[in-house]
This record gives sequence, C-alpha cells and structure tokens, in this order.
Amino acid sequence: MSVRTLVAVLLVLGMQATLTGCLPLVVVGAGTAAMVATDPRTTGTQLDDESIELKIVAETTRLYGERIHLNVTSYNGVVLLTGEVPDQGVWASVGGIAKKAEKVRSVQNELVVAPNAPMGSRSNDAYITSKVKARFVEANKFPPNAVKVVTERAVVYLMGFVSTAQGQAAGEVAATTEGVARVVKIFQYTGK
Repeated sequence: MSVRTLVAVLLVLGMQATLTGCLPLVVVGAGTAAMVATDPRTTGTQLDDESIELKIVAETTRLYGERIHLNVTSYNGVVLLTGEVPDQGVWASVGGIAKKAEKVRSVQNELVVAPNAPMGSRSNDAYITSKVKARFVEANKFPPNAVKVVTERAVVYLMGFVSTAQGQAAGEVAATTEGVARVVKIFQYTGK
C-alpha cells in the first residue's frame, strides 16, 4: 500500500470515527480499507466525494433538520439526491445547495415531494440494496465495487465507472432482483 493510499485510508477512518463511534470503527474501518483499495476512483477523489456528501448534509440539516429525509451520494463529483422533502421550494433549495458545493460536477435530484418515508420503507430499501449487491457478486460480470447501489422507495440507482457492457449487465441484474420497482443508471462510462 502506498503512503498516499495509507493516508487516505486513515483520513476516511478518522471521518468514520466522528460518525460511528469507537467499536463500530473497527468493523467499518476494515471494510472501508478494503473498499478504498478496490474502488476504481483515486483515493483523493474518494475523499472529495465523502467531503461533498458531508458538506451537503451539514448545510441541509442546518436549514431543514427533521423536516426532510435526505440521502446524498457522490461518485466522482456526480451527486445523487434521494429522499423526501415537504414542498417544491425545499426540493429546489436542496438541489441548489448541492450544485454550489465545491467539486460537484453535476447533480441528479431524485428527491420527491412527500412525507418522510417510514423506517419500514427505509429498511426495505436497505434490504433491496443488499440483494442487488449479492447478485452482482453472484453474476460475476464486473467488479462489484465498480458499481455503487442506492435504493430509495424501491427504485435502485446505480453509479460508477463502467464499460457499456458492464453498465448493461448491472442494470439487468438490478432490474431482475425481487422487490426492485425501477432502475436508474447514473454511470460514467469508461469507453472500454
């Protein structure tokens, strides 16, 4: 492992500590180190993406608190916003905050105007995400860590650096996973 990679891993682990506490850090830390090593993004880009996510969440939490349910996912500066907001004005505001964040290349605003999703719905989304990821491993058509999976209201969003064939395979696997209502591909294609 290079010095730069080691420093990046330690920075990510340090950021994880502020979010997870000491005991989960050991478990999350090992997984984070493995994901950093196999992620096709540079460690610098991974840190930029983490910083983008944290800054958008901090600003929107300051402004809207519990009034919104927001998930922010950044992959190579492409930001995906999912969740629920109370009205169109908040929808536009959150999108604007994301667009103004440093190092954001583009924003895909998939927020819906609706009451915040109940915990049962969020748990189901987490379960769908885990099923899609497991099926990626089983299909063995591309490196599973090349595709980030986000699920909201049973809609699966796929992000990552992939070839056209890998993107198509990922979309097909996700679309045929039980419980998936729709698949949205937000890929950056490698051209290979």
